[in-house]
Amino acid sequence: MGDLTRMSAADLADALGRGEVSSADITQAHLDRIAAVDGDVHAFLHVNAEGALAVARESDARRSAGESRSALDGVPIAVKDVMATRGIPTTCGSRILEGWVPPYDATVVARLRAAGLPILGKTNMDEFAMGSSTEHSAWGPSHNPWDLERIPGGSGGGSSAAVAAYEAPLAIGTDTGGSIRQPAAVTGTIGVKPTYGGVSRYGVIALASSLDQPGPCARSVLDAALLHEVIGGHDPLDSTSIDLPVPPLVEAARSGDLSGVRVGVVTELGGEGYQEGVRARFDESVELMVKAGADVVEVSCPHFRYGLGAYYLILPSEASSNLAKFDAMRYGLRVLPDGVDAPSAEQVMTATRAAGFGDEVKRRIILGTYALSSGYYDAYYGQAQKVRTLISRDFAAAFEQVDVLVSPTAPTTAFKIGEKLDDPLAMYLNDIATIPANLAGVPGISIPNGLAAEDGLPTGLQILAPATADDRLYRVGAAAEALLNASWGGPLLAQAPELVGGRA
Repeated sequence: MGDLTRMSAADLADALGRGEVSSADITQAHLDRIAAVDGDVHAFLHVNAEGALAVARESDARRSAGESRSALDGVPIAVKDVMATRGIPTTCGSRILEGWVPPYDATVVARLRAAGLPILGKTNMDEFAMGSSTEHSAWGPSHNPWDLERIPGGSGGGSSAAVAAYEAPLAIGTDTGGSIRQPAAVTGTIGVKPTYGGVSRYGVIALASSLDQPGPCARSVLDAALLHEVIGGHDPLDSTSIDLPVPPLVEAARSGDLSGVRVGVVTELGGEGYQEGVRARFDESVELMVKAGADVVEVSCPHFRYGLGAYYLILPSEASSNLAKFDAMRYGLRVLPDGVDAPSAEQVMTATRAAGFGDEVKRRIILGTYALSSGYYDAYYGQAQKVRTLISRDFAAAFEQVDVLVSPTAPTTAFKIGEKLDDPLAMYLNDIATIPANLAGVPGISIPNGLAAEDGLPTGLQILAPATADDRLYRVGAAAEALLNASWGGPLLAQAPELVGGRA
């Protein structure tokens, strides 16, 4: 059948259904690919080879008996290391959780197992999902398969890199301010942030509980839809879970059409600070949508310009609270202070958190604790929440005029590793276009829309839809993907130079 690692998840599922290939062969092919290239890419923190093959063999037995559990039964997947996986190490990219093996599964992981997907392993990430480049991982950065000297995005750069490097046909990420969509944009892959509450957060190690949202990473819109239907739906274990059925996402992805669709170009998500090549590819994408029958208008969302500031008060505040549980008392790392014979609990906690947390985590904990402190809560955190409400109102007003909103996903292509590591503000600006969706809880997708002329690296088109209208996202996204693929003569990844430094 050729190279199994180059096939889409949908094609692999079809081949499995026809009995043309086994899950064991597909899984082994991806494990071989990981062994061959992950030394360069560093997409994985832990490879679950034995466990994945065991699940693959079970899937093959079910299919032989005509008892397939799902369309993706037997298609392997990678999981971001922010999710609890029973029996598989979960570190959240941090030394403070080094060696922790959860006794339970996150709901998303439980649904993957129930649907029969072999888990290839856990992917690299910025520590506790704090970052836009995966450089803040305690285990070292992941590398962009398009150029190993560049970042693959963050915080979920490991998942995007694994998919782009053909180490996995599918991956799971989490998106707090763009951590699925921005990595997708800079690696030429698909990334979807579902409606907040549309995919359970139970068992996802929390960064900012009101912003975090798990979602799919893939190489096609259809593949993302297939995965989204597996992991989506109400979960009584998550108090923020939406008690609604999952919309027909796969049907939407198969019936993409732009005729009569009202598309809003967000004035505030473009212009100054956006790389020229990013703007050019975005303008070309909009023109293709117009030619396909979309009605494109410019839409102003005036409070989006305050989104970055509001986000970097709300997120650190929630992170400060969520990370308080890593106290060296119950699980994870424990460091005893030097020169203290009988240290107090506070001294052990201080030594452990100092050694176990990286600089970016410490920076955000300090900022969040300050914003929540007496005398500053109303001035900072309270005001940021008011801005969040205004951004939600901007979305509501915009969606009265249009069906979807579009913008570049990220203001630049992938930058070089180390280029912005000492400039936190420059790093934070990478999320400027993706943050508003998290603040309002609306769904978004990033699809590849070309290569920037300056550096030949991928750019992304972001599409946003109203809350719970995720099917609209897939319908419009699939149509745009088809137009863009036709303009290149195939998927963008097929236009790439030999991935992974010439070692395909």
